Amino acid sequence: MYKLIFRPILFLFSAETAHSITFNVLKLVGKLPFAKSIIKSIFHYEHPHLERNILGLKFENPIGLAAGFDKNAELIDEFANFGFGFIEIGTVTPKGQEGNPKPRLFRLLADEAIINRMGFNNEGVESIVERLKKRKSNIIVGGNIGKNKATPNEAAVQDYEITFDALYDFVDYFVVNVSSPNTPNLRELQDKEPLKKILQTLKDKANTKSIAKPILLKIAPDLNEAQLNDIIEITKEIGIAGIVATNTTIGRANLHTPQAVIQQIGAGGLSGKPLRNRSTEIIKFLRERLGKSFVIIGVGGIFTGADAQEKLEAGADLVQVYTGFVYEGVSMVKTIKKALSKNFS
Repeated sequence: MYKLIFRPILFLFSAETAHSITFNVLKLVGKLPFAKSIIKSIFHYEHPHLERNILGLKFENPIGLAAGFDKNAELIDEFANFGFGFIEIGTVTPKGQEGNPKPRLFRLLADEAIINRMGFNNEGVESIVERLKKRKSNIIVGGNIGKNKATPNEAAVQDYEITFDALYDFVDYFVVNVSSPNTPNLRELQDKEPLKKILQTLKDKANTKSIAKPILLKIAPDLNEAQLNDIIEITKEIGIAGIVATNTTIGRANLHTPQAVIQQIGAGGLSGKPLRNRSTEIIKFLRERLGKSFVIIGVGGIFTGADAQEKLEAGADLVQVYTGFVYEGVSMVKTIKKALSKNFS
């Protein structure tokens, strides 16, 4: 029904407008009597073999909603009703910011992909914390954190500290985002020394808490082998919980969308099916060198159960969806879970 009716209507609008319409509709539906029970009866599918005990947390299933979709924690309860195993909010910054000028979100229909240059648009950590305090579901929530655009890289660690401290009591795990291509110079923080400083600072802070919550690092798919080896070395040295692989790519190779259209869109991170193989390659590379001790969350080009299974077989412990959710609709979570459960039957 989504592909036949709702998607063609939503795709008449710009990508960002369609996203806003979807959020408004879900908020409205969520207020209707019995909406929660009806939605859960349609979209939930649980199986004991889908459960995961990872990061010291119990996940009902390994399918998560990636950061960037619900940046401001507006629809955690609603998305929980659609059967996700976890939701990652953000990227959250200390101060609210509008992000980059519009238009900044584009569909590549021929590639089943999206290009975005959102620029960490979010309401700021204080507003998001207030919303988290009001959520009703007990779904696992991750906090994806970043720095404000105006903050120079030399002071970036302070931004990560502020957001980390403010979110600490309201999320279950953290993801440090230094890999978005849409904040100027942010990816420079993936270099060895600045990255070590940020991760060590946050790890030390977590160790002072009564419960030391897991910290993961989200990395770009555009890193070369030497850079990936640096990431692995830092992960082991500091002892963070693991890696989210991967963020969007700045690459544009082998697209079906005409080159003129790509050039007209301009800069931004590419996600969706064109990213699938590269993210899987990186997951496999990481798992071979990290061993079984560290958690890997796989994200990039997951549309089907087979896509999710590919990531898991490559070494991911959990997976996340974003672009596939836009193209496939809310039923995809149930479809993927049913496909995965058959591999255990």
